[in-house]
Amino acid sequence: MTRMEKKPWIEAPLIESASLSKTAGCRVFLKLELLQPSGSFKTRGIGNLIRNALRDPSNKGKELHFYSSSGGNAGLAAVIAARDLNRPCTVVVPNSTKPMMVQKLRDAGAADVIQHGDSWFEADTHLRKTFIENQDASGSAKRNIYIHPFDHPDIWEGAGTMIEEIAEQLPAKEGSRALFPADVIVCSVGGGGLFNGIVGGLDKHLRSQQGHEATESTGGKVRVLAVETEGADSLALALRNNCLKSLPAITSLATSLGALQVAPQTLKYAQSPPSGVDVLSVVGSDAEAAKGVIRLADEVRLQVELACGISVAVGSSARVKEYVPDLTPESRVVVVVCGGSNITAEMIAQYRQNLQSGWR
Repeated sequence: MTRMEKKPWIEAPLIESASLSKTAGCRVFLKLELLQPSGSFKTRGIGNLIRNALRDPSNKGKELHFYSSSGGNAGLAAVIAARDLNRPCTVVVPNSTKPMMVQKLRDAGAADVIQHGDSWFEADTHLRKTFIENQDASGSAKRNIYIHPFDHPDIWEGAGTMIEEIAEQLPAKEGSRALFPADVIVCSVGGGGLFNGIVGGLDKHLRSQQGHEATESTGGKVRVLAVETEGADSLALALRNNCLKSLPAITSLATSLGALQVAPQTLKYAQSPPSGVDVLSVVGSDAEAAKGVIRLADEVRLQVELACGISVAVGSSARVKEYVPDLTPESRVVVVVCGGSNITAEMIAQYRQNLQSGWR
């Protein structure tokens, strides 16, 4: 296998948690995407975009340089995937990006980290105008490739690769003819890249299983819980308005969910999911997300961001049955532990203290 063909993500483990299952009243499995090379699921989608750009015949023989406009998990994933595929990646971040994240990007091997503007939108606009839109498209030996944090079909396709992994890692239910071995998948939603990948991946998998019949008990449906935090709930806002809407501002502490507006495909999937899939929108509080972070740290010894903690909180508690009331002790819930690098032991200790002080 050549370096260009290398797959820059890993098959993340799927583990069952007895303690989380006991609380939820069903079998809870954790898809450990925090173990990806960048520390989050973003490695799959962005890695797939970069790999496809290298395979594109129109880029053959060209010197490619990748550009990301995210100072968070997407930027880190872009730098690491590009590095692993032996290509440079520059990241443009807003001035508000924490020094810790800027240093992480540099340490991971970024060709450069440029700070510009007061928001992701301003950083992204600067990136596209400076490095992407002014390129000489005719005959140049160099090409700059733009990496959106979440809104690109290659990113969704990459995120969707976890569906076939889950199907292989989770044994089929004994005596069941269900098309997919899990009843529920719980995932966090920011701009929608992960959600789009999961729904699209399920659609692809279920189509491949045509000719089989699902059990009557599940109705042939896989339920996808699309989870957000209050103040970063751009999908829930769009669903309430039945059209794409932008949040006036991100007020949640789960800043990795901080897309003011979801991708158009995300709203489309949520409103009209493919056959065999049901989508339910779930919104929780930052405090609830913190409880998920602490629970995962205490019971599974893993550290994740608030943006991931909200899915852990919803998928591994009795709350999951509020949205899927027909779950039984043998029902299977897969929580995508999407990870995130903006977390430390000190932050978790502060969450614990805030909750003890009455944070709700």
